[in-house]
Amino acid sequence: MGYKVAVVGATGAVGQEMLKTLAERKFPADEVVALASVGSIGRELSYGEDKTLKVLALEDYDFAGTDIGLFSPGAKISAVHAPRAAAVGCVVIDNTSQFRMDPDVPLVVPEVNASALARYAKRNIIANPNCSTIQMVMALKPLHDLATITRVSVATYQSVSGAGREGMDELFSQTRGVLVNDPMQKGIFTKQIAFNVIPHIDTFMDDGATKEEWKMVVETKKILDPAIKVIATCVRVPVFIGHAEALHVEFARPISVEQARAALRRAPGITVVDHRVDEGYVTPVESAGEDSVFVSRLRADPTVEHGLAFWCVADNLRKGAALNAVQIAETLDRQYFRKAA
Repeated sequence: MGYKVAVVGATGAVGQEMLKTLAERKFPADEVVALASVGSIGRELSYGEDKTLKVLALEDYDFAGTDIGLFSPGAKISAVHAPRAAAVGCVVIDNTSQFRMDPDVPLVVPEVNASALARYAKRNIIANPNCSTIQMVMALKPLHDLATITRVSVATYQSVSGAGREGMDELFSQTRGVLVNDPMQKGIFTKQIAFNVIPHIDTFMDDGATKEEWKMVVETKKILDPAIKVIATCVRVPVFIGHAEALHVEFARPISVEQARAALRRAPGITVVDHRVDEGYVTPVESAGEDSVFVSRLRADPTVEHGLAFWCVADNLRKGAALNAVQIAETLDRQYFRKAA
């Protein structure tokens, strides 16, 4: 017998990717419900090769009898409706920032800290980490196990899809506007994004960091190890899909490039493409639509005693959001729900 699954925020970029991923991975769902705002009632969304779902209103949906809720409607909406769903037995896997730092809510990347799911029933809510954090901790985990990471310095190159469909539309319209010499129109982003980069994602905090940068720090500590020091600079770039990161990592013990490469190749969900020739690395364009986190440009950092530098790329809508959420649901199915049945 399969599950009843609700996808909340189904009309958004991540919500539609969740529907696509559920179907592609043949998640054992007997029924899938698409939920969004009242304005989207009746809109039709594709599910699998031959199914169409009609959107229902989240506001008055009764979650009783729904086994799993995949949420990506925005933090303020999750704050209202995720606890409502959890209270009637629906296990919520929330992709927003609302619950990530709640000490009673597991923050999970299945390949990294699946054991944290043992605490899911405390709130019936599980948090999906930030997209940029997910791909980073995926690459850091095997290296941390090998030589114990002490410090990470990361610069991100984050695609506009991280700001939702509106961000993608803004890049498209601005690019067209530049090419035909139309006046520049800004909406989602604080400065022109077409043919530009913006060192500003989310709001500024008192110490000068942005909230996106803060998320990478605190989420890495919660998922991987509270002793790791992290400094991040998060940058929006004119790419539609795919986040990239340049990482400089310091270790407590010696680690060679060869040891690191071997550990990364053994790690689940990681693909190493590291050839020191033209095109011997992965860029965001190649990562779009792929499930893997790709590691390239692996080399020693000679400026510290035990250091490595590398390049990390992933599709932020898949592993950075939808795929990670579905993998959490798959892990619950294998390790917890079947045992309880």
